[in-house]
Amino acid sequence: MNLSLREIQMPQKAAYIIDVLEKAGFEAYVVGGCVRDSLLGKEPMDWDITTSAKPEEVKGLFPHTIDTGIAHGTVTILLQKEGFEVTTYRIDGKYEDGRHPTEVTFTPSLREDLRRRDFTINAMAYNHRAGLVDLFHGLEDLQKGIIRCVGEPLERFSEDALRMMRGIRFAAQLGYEMEPETFEAIKKLAPSLSKISAERIQTELVKLMVSDHPDHIRLAYEAGLTEVFFPEFDSMMQQPQLHKHHLYSVGEHTLVALRHTPKDKVLRLAVLLHDVGKPETLTVDEKGVTHFYGHPAKGKELARTILKRLKFDNDTINLVCKLVYFHDFSTGVQATPKNARRMLHKIGEEAFPYLLDIAYADICAQSEYKREEKLANLALWRELYQEILKKEYCVSLKSLAVNGEDLKAIGIPAGKEIGEILNKLLDLVIENPAENEKQTLLEFVKMNHLHR
Repeated sequence: MNLSLREIQMPQKAAYIIDVLEKAGFEAYVVGGCVRDSLLGKEPMDWDITTSAKPEEVKGLFPHTIDTGIAHGTVTILLQKEGFEVTTYRIDGKYEDGRHPTEVTFTPSLREDLRRRDFTINAMAYNHRAGLVDLFHGLEDLQKGIIRCVGEPLERFSEDALRMMRGIRFAAQLGYEMEPETFEAIKKLAPSLSKISAERIQTELVKLMVSDHPDHIRLAYEAGLTEVFFPEFDSMMQQPQLHKHHLYSVGEHTLVALRHTPKDKVLRLAVLLHDVGKPETLTVDEKGVTHFYGHPAKGKELARTILKRLKFDNDTINLVCKLVYFHDFSTGVQATPKNARRMLHKIGEEAFPYLLDIAYADICAQSEYKREEKLANLALWRELYQEILKKEYCVSLKSLAVNGEDLKAIGIPAGKEIGEILNKLLDLVIENPAENEKQTLLEFVKMNHLHR
């Protein structure tokens, strides 16, 4: 595909902003990611605009603006409640903390503004009058599938260490390769990622995980970045699995499993961490076979530590940890209707469907040994789960035919006995779904709890 022939379809509102700025005597272009995505035939999420106009001059031309980052030259223009960030051409000053420039200088030069950007594919500008402005061969790198820094990579990464994670994230999203000099600079400066906040690293990790190539986290490992924010992954990559069920190290197994995992944040995080407990639970028997007894429980503990370190929200942490703990849910458990209902109750209705996908990815990343049997067993679990949904079997208190008020109405006193009885009734209907009828359950209570 010849990307240079692809016309950039700029939104009408963005074109209007550029037109107003140009008629006032200024330069203006859409810039960065929106240009890159348009050339790739993707729908841009945002349309950022760069201009020679100073922030106060921009504000003077549009009635509705917000001072988004006025110190750095950014004003948001509101058009019918839709926001467009407009930033003055600028030169960044020194980055003394490896994260932010201490000052910015406005410049009349588009070249100077583009040369401060991170990667060539993000350093292109466009307007209908001038067409594509590509001063650093970004289009060529897009065509070759290469992530390359603008200018000297050591300088770019010294300015903002997060750019190292961003580069790998772009490689994962686009399926591109890291240009060798750019990758060598990341290796050299990887320890400086420690200057970056956990929240910013988390954002890049999630984008990498939900990309088309989540296994590109291998690049972060090879560059030394995971050693900074996720050293447990390094241990996984270095842990062999000498067992007939496996043919990869723990880390390589995880990378293959990620490739078989649907594009979902919680699923991908759970698969990334499902075997994180293995290095710490390693034992080797007299035949030299490796075992990892108890690794799901250890994995749950480590997953919580890792996700908290990266400042994930509690809902994500709790669900991922549950999935890590139960990822081997079907091991040694026969797939029967009764066991499926018990397992769904034990694991929870939210988590269980995730586990079916995790189990599939896990099997696909193991050796061929008994793979057909494993997949057949998993298919049976899926069928049983679908049957439970179709027949609306009760597997939790919320779908039990009676509640606490019903028990009080027949004479059960308020207190902990109510909860105990409800749980007994739930056990009863999990064993025999046909029992989940209000009168049937109340008769059971009357027989067993009111006439003792």
